[in-house]
Amino acid sequence: MKKLFTYVIMLYASLSVSVAQQIQYPEPVLNPESCTSIMVGKKASADGSVMTSHTCDSNYRTWMDIVPSASYDHDTTTTVYTGRMHTEYAEGTRGMIAKGTLPEARSTYQFLNTAYPCLNEKQLGIGETTITGRKALVNKKGMFMIEELQRIALQRCTTARDAIRLMGELIEKYGYGDWGECLTIADPKEVWHFEVFGEGPDKIGGVWAAIRIPDDHVGVSANIPRISKVDPSDKENCMASANVFEVAKRMGFWDGKKPFRFWEAYGGGNYSGELKSFSIREFFILNKLAPSLHLSYDAEELPISVKPEKPVDVTDVMALLSETYEGTEYDMTKNLKVAVKKKDSNETDTIISPVANPWMTTDMVNMLNGLRPDAVKRYRLVAVPQCSYSTVIQLRDWLPDAVGGVVWMAYDNPGQSPRIPIFCGTKDLPACFKVCGQHRYREDAAVWAFRRANKLATVRWGATKDRMKASIAHFTEKGQTELPFVESRYKEILTQQGEEAAKEYLTGYTADFAGATMLRWREMGDSFWTQFERGF
Repeated sequence: MKKLFTYVIMLYASLSVSVAQQIQYPEPVLNPESCTSIMVGKKASADGSVMTSHTCDSNYRTWMDIVPSASYDHDTTTTVYTGRMHTEYAEGTRGMIAKGTLPEARSTYQFLNTAYPCLNEKQLGIGETTITGRKALVNKKGMFMIEELQRIALQRCTTARDAIRLMGELIEKYGYGDWGECLTIADPKEVWHFEVFGEGPDKIGGVWAAIRIPDDHVGVSANIPRISKVDPSDKENCMASANVFEVAKRMGFWDGKKPFRFWEAYGGGNYSGELKSFSIREFFILNKLAPSLHLSYDAEELPISVKPEKPVDVTDVMALLSETYEGTEYDMTKNLKVAVKKKDSNETDTIISPVANPWMTTDMVNMLNGLRPDAVKRYRLVAVPQCSYSTVIQLRDWLPDAVGGVVWMAYDNPGQSPRIPIFCGTKDLPACFKVCGQHRYREDAAVWAFRRANKLATVRWGATKDRMKASIAHFTEKGQTELPFVESRYKEILTQQGEEAAKEYLTGYTADFAGATMLRWREMGDSFWTQFERGF
């Protein structure tokens, strides 16, 4: 009987969020939107840091590693690929296709090689969201996919502006071959919102624009073009390709008479077919940060950024990326209530069902709505179970680069997982980080240390979420409390033993922190199995 019950629980967990690639995550079929990025300017942050972020919300590789700096001879070339985001190992090449080569730089910087490469040793950080755009703009003959542009920029650049200029030059010379993409590019001084598209099937090139987020603002990108006015003459706050207006005219997306809006010309509407420059996620986050603006979801356009009504801490960005709209009008579980008897009394209370959770599958939602129409109204959440990993990148110019730049990385669902610090000076990652967990269940892949507990928790979310949230809070507090000590200790070792020893210290701290989080989530997963085997 116990074996049968265990099988049922395993089946439920697999239906909630599949553990096998063949039936992985039904959500994108219903809603293809993926990835969210929040940007925080220097004067908007609580401590003067600049931030960008990224939730990699789809079936991309979970392996990551540190690519070291290097020096090259004059005649060296580097190969640009497609397919790297679906390999199974750091050294794997299966499914990769060479698109072309270009001259290698004489020297390159170390960088953190996530599916979308995100941070180099000079505190240059990049977030990403796919914004799709018009199909007529795509030209697959272009050499560069967005992740390869990110890689080259991180290897060669030290500032956001330099990264944008370099990517623009590479696009013009070698061509952009991806769908519309947004990169949120930051350094310790400023953060930029960059959007890029192809030029159409008849020309290998690309069209792009970049807007600087004001220092006292917070910006959001969530899978829809956001840039509106483009003014290349405002060199302090705007950059754009030379063809930014010409392509829109040539393709018939702008008549040259009415005011030019980049998102309208190149985006062509959201996934629902509405002509908008935002989705529920941009609206919810911007409105939460600046409620006095009384932003309207019925508007056609929202500002690309807002001035928050209080300083934004790095933990605030972590919390925003964990949003499921719980307790708001967009809470998908708000109608799923049951009556329960109060302890030590005959009175009853009405609560949200313990088996309700924000990440219910399409089948579950359809069943509930079949029993009672509109029992669940579905919204695209910020935190989703199909997330491969997510990053909050914090950049601080008052500290040495090695310890001043830190990626707070979480595997799997950002609403259920802890964040692990990886510093600019971290030299290596644990071996389990270098194995992808998307192809099959494997205990040597770091992501499964978190995913198993996370999926089991959704079986009875009402009975597990408090423990899981307490564990997340524990490691968030641990990271923030220990960070000043890590910075101080790094400087001491740097002075006494040199740079390599100081970086080894950061490497060890990252590994120890990761090990502690993985142990806690494995223990929770074991206890959830025991809890469910004994019955609800």
